[in-house]
Amino acid sequence: MRRHNLYAALLLAAVGYGCAKGPSASKPTTDVAKLSEAAPKYAETITAADLSKHLHIIASDEYEGRNTGEKGQKMAAEYIAREFREDGLTGPVTANSANPYYQTFDLQKSTWGEGHISIGKEKYLMMQDFFPFGGSPFTTEQAVEAVYMADAGQVTEQAAKGKLVATMLTAAEMQTKMRGFSAAAEKASAKGVVYVLGAEEYRAMAERFSHRIKQPSISQANNGSSRPATIFATPTVGAAILGTTPEKMQQNTATASFKPASDIKILMSRTSEPLATENVLGFVEGTDKKEEIVVVTAHYDHVGVDESLEGDKIYNGANDDGSGTVAVIELAEAFAQAKKAGYGPRRSVLFMTVTGEEKGLLGSEYYSQNPIFPLENTVANVNIDMIGRMDYDHEKTNDSNYIYVIGADKLSSELHQINEDMNQKYVNLKLDYTYNDENDPNRFYYRSDHYNFAKNGIPIVFYFNGVHDDYHQPGDEPDKIIYESAEKVARLAFHVAWELANRENRIVVDSNKK
Repeated sequence: MRRHNLYAALLLAAVGYGCAKGPSASKPTTDVAKLSEAAPKYAETITAADLSKHLHIIASDEYEGRNTGEKGQKMAAEYIAREFREDGLTGPVTANSANPYYQTFDLQKSTWGEGHISIGKEKYLMMQDFFPFGGSPFTTEQAVEAVYMADAGQVTEQAAKGKLVATMLTAAEMQTKMRGFSAAAEKASAKGVVYVLGAEEYRAMAERFSHRIKQPSISQANNGSSRPATIFATPTVGAAILGTTPEKMQQNTATASFKPASDIKILMSRTSEPLATENVLGFVEGTDKKEEIVVVTAHYDHVGVDESLEGDKIYNGANDDGSGTVAVIELAEAFAQAKKAGYGPRRSVLFMTVTGEEKGLLGSEYYSQNPIFPLENTVANVNIDMIGRMDYDHEKTNDSNYIYVIGADKLSSELHQINEDMNQKYVNLKLDYTYNDENDPNRFYYRSDHYNFAKNGIPIVFYFNGVHDDYHQPGDEPDKIIYESAEKVARLAFHVAWELANRENRIVVDSNKK
């Protein structure tokens, strides 16, 4: 690290073969063997002490939970950009002359207003009898025809276009049925989807999410009004829509023999305003393969402050994803120091901390739609999201020497092998592939920023420590981070990024799994 001046001086003198001097910064090497020889020395500049120093700043109460578009997120952006600049990375956003480290853009901040579903003389109230997710095409009261469909395979354009599709949803189907059903409804141009829950399931979901739904939500600009509404409803509301009783509805879920009400009107009003935010980018230009890009990411936003709580109200997000953010800062500094010493990467490396992940992967989605460097030139994405804690399973054995690896084999068998090789050679973590299973109900592969690269055919590797009691709670504090474990994962990410940037051939894309 640049704070360890004596060590840095010794390092620069020692890098290379035996007692030979390393190359000067003016004569960068493209010798793969020499670059490989240099890698461990720069990996060692990534330390638990430096990760802790950075994290105790950006995950402090002063940063107010880094909620997207708010004061704390802006403070974190300034901190990260300052670190990139002082470490010698360049700001690659040439369109932003004021601050080339910022990729600025507007999101949309929306708040729910009045809402109801009227069926005949009955009126069911939003936030009481049903609650919404996402956007709303019902910003003024509109009549809509309803239809029942048991599974996503029935949701075709012919059957669902312009209609309100109702279906039953059990607790066990939350992660499995919803994704496919909502995607099918959007493809079919349905007006909305009503997920009818059981009474207990609805009560539990309302208790968990009602306060959050009443808070402003963030989305891409002009997003939501053209997509189907998503509505979670009580059995009473669902039965009224389907023209039956809750009891008969429960007995009839496998068929489409309901006769939905003919006089359904829906209002889900929503007010919106622009919300400015920014991804923070630092760039280390490559040498002989500089047109090809390796992207290293973490999200630096979290979920802010909840004034309704008693006691601690600030969601500091130390592990989620302060731990990944400070790892990216440390990797960026290591690569920048290597370049200054003449060991710069052959391929260029973009270090990017993204905004809006907690709101739906919005910052990485914006970058994928407005890339600073062409996506076809992007070799791979190394994504770091939560690397400083133990999850429930590993807490039982007090084993922090592990990391879940997700997605490395989905698009490139070579990336998977590189990760295995770098770990065995340098780090010796236990690589856990539990959440890499296609059938994993948690679907973590789809839930962090790497996915916006993967869905564009770019190989990714995602490092993740799993879920713990403080996940999305005010208790996610920097003093609970196991910095020695975070150091090991960050060093693994460094070695993988180093290998991707310096190997002779670009890794192959040899799988269509997304």
